[in-house]
Amino acid sequence: MRPLSLSALSSCASTSQRSVIVNAYVTKELPIAQAGLLANIGPNGAKSSGAYPGIVIASPSMSNPDYLYTWTRDSSLVFKALVDRLIAGDGSAVSISSLTDMFVTAETNIQQVTNPSGNVTMGGLGEPKFIINETAFTGAWGRPQRDGPALRATTLITYANWLLQQDNASYVTSALWPVIQLDLDYVGSSWNLSTYDLWEEVYALSFFTSAVQHRALREGSALATTLGHSDLAGNYAFQADHLLCFLQSFWNSTPGYVVANPGVHRSGIDANTVLASIHTFDVDAGCDATTYQPCSDKALANLKVYVDSFRRVYTINSGIPENEAIATGRYFEDGYQGGNPWYLTTFAVAEQLYDALIVWAKQGCMNVTDVSLDFFRMFDVSVSTGTYATSSSTYGTLMRAIQAFADGFIAINANYTPSDGSLAEQYSRTNGTPVSAVDLTWSYASALTAFAALEGQAPVTWGAQALSVPSTCYSPVSVTFNVNATTVFGENIYLTGSIPALSSWDASTAVLMSSANYPIWSTTVSLPADTPIQYKYIRKDASSVIWESDPNNAFTTVASDSQTLEDLWR
Repeated sequence: MRPLSLSALSSCASTSQRSVIVNAYVTKELPIAQAGLLANIGPNGAKSSGAYPGIVIASPSMSNPDYLYTWTRDSSLVFKALVDRLIAGDGSAVSISSLTDMFVTAETNIQQVTNPSGNVTMGGLGEPKFIINETAFTGAWGRPQRDGPALRATTLITYANWLLQQDNASYVTSALWPVIQLDLDYVGSSWNLSTYDLWEEVYALSFFTSAVQHRALREGSALATTLGHSDLAGNYAFQADHLLCFLQSFWNSTPGYVVANPGVHRSGIDANTVLASIHTFDVDAGCDATTYQPCSDKALANLKVYVDSFRRVYTINSGIPENEAIATGRYFEDGYQGGNPWYLTTFAVAEQLYDALIVWAKQGCMNVTDVSLDFFRMFDVSVSTGTYATSSSTYGTLMRAIQAFADGFIAINANYTPSDGSLAEQYSRTNGTPVSAVDLTWSYASALTAFAALEGQAPVTWGAQALSVPSTCYSPVSVTFNVNATTVFGENIYLTGSIPALSSWDASTAVLMSSANYPIWSTTVSLPADTPIQYKYIRKDASSVIWESDPNNAFTTVASDSQTLEDLWR
């Protein structure tokens, strides 16, 4: 899709009306962000520190924190930003395509690397990070992280669809599809399992992970159909339908926000949810709430709750009026590196708002519901529920005010960007000085995608249009399995059982449990409600499988909410 022209957004604000600060910042920062991103990609990036070709380093920082690794999630989001630029015709098609081909080769290799999460056919695709020479990182870490394969699939599917339009089907079938299929098969078989979230701290269910998994399966089904893999396409679509049902369970209607990690002992108000909205944006889906599109009532209500949660947390936000932009971070309870605002989360707020403006301008109206009313009343206290067309004064008032609100988040980051334009991971909550990892690649990518949205550019669509939640939904409950089991080096404990979500007694695909609280091994799985289930734990190493003694463990899942099972290995 070509970007929408700025004239399409003329009802919001023209270029001359836009904040002088924002225009000056974007003009200066855009080439710096592009250069900063490319500098962190091997082998020729100026700061890539010897990374193999196509490998994205998270940051050249080697201490406090050490980010000189490659994360599947970060790398995929970075290359998605580059592929979107390629498709939009923004930048050199030859150089971006060549670099993306290197990324494909690197990820093909990394998929095959045996690592602490397993191997390519048994859990290894959930491994979050690798050494920049394409070898396994074997230290303690929050694993598995199940968003990476979905994000990598989305990036490669987007690239594959563009290549098919260029009549390059041979590269798609020979190089891209094998990588994509491995990732989609992993997502399809593990989407209902617990995961470490994108911040690598919480082992639970994650809205961001589920949202990007749904997208990957949905567009993966379409590509499989195009390439003649009808059986795979059907399975991916089937799993996507279940996931779409599951996504609805993250919405908490009473306070009116998306709970990022249900069951975790904190608020659940988290940038996780805003990032999910922008990374599953589909301009053709309009303001669909089932997929939490940026202009949907649920996404807007959630955005307000998320932003407001930081108004009294950071010193640098003190005194800013309730309807103006502020600095935001991961979640207001955060303490990592001092618990500061992040460039990428503040850019994400702006991007969601720009995405919303794009859709409202495209469809020529905006809809205010009971769910989104508080959001819109930040800009017009007299607004009421209803649909406002371009011919109404309310439409124009709201569009201009929301444009200014979005620009404000860019201006906040501009205020705390150093004079050389470099973007660290965070900036101090007390004085705005850049802190934590320097030259964070994801920070640069988030600047590029926010600036593109500011200019009215919408990424290619992925199939979210006119989706509906199936009439009969998978009704899940969250079940945590804990087992006390001592092991020797090289052994892991797995869970298997009588239903597909527990691998149907197949030891080769059993659910790997976490040893974070050793000797207690734990995993949380989403299972059908009110269902009798049998299960066992198994002990596996590189060459053997040992099953628990008979009889099978048995229980019936609760009708709603969650439950925890405590067991002792026998």
